Amino acid sequence: MDEKAILLVEDNPKDEALILRALKKNNIGNEVVVAHDGAEALAKLAEPNAALPQLVLLDLKLPKIDGLEVLQRIRADPRTRLLPVVILTSSTEESDRFRGYSFGANSYIRKPVDFTQFAEAVRQLGLYWLIMNEPPPFERKS
Repeated sequence: MDEKAILLVEDNPKDEALILRALKKNNIGNEVVVAHDGAEALAKLAEPNAALPQLVLLDLKLPKIDGLEVLQRIRADPRTRLLPVVILTSSTEESDRFRGYSFGANSYIRKPVDFTQFAEAVRQLGLYWLIMNEPPPFERKS
């Protein structure tokens, strides 16, 4: 995984396609590595000698290991604990938002239903997290 990559953790093929389309539409050219469940996401982050992504976009409702558990495990691992994690979900549950922030999410974004709004949300997300934000001070492997 490239150190400027985005790790997209999304099990819904339609949402995955929308996110990829919105990134492309907004000229966000970072490599996007997709994990389709929580176990796959954790495995990608644990790959020996692999660079960490610049950003993790994390859905909550995932097979095998749910998004909140993935977030807890990311924060528990000294290697990944500072990794920026943005929860990108359709959940409207206040308890999910509360738990997401409690477990260390950097941001919580609800997926808009309308593609135009969704593309704008992805544009702003990319602008902030991939261009304006300074990455955490941890050693990145190349």
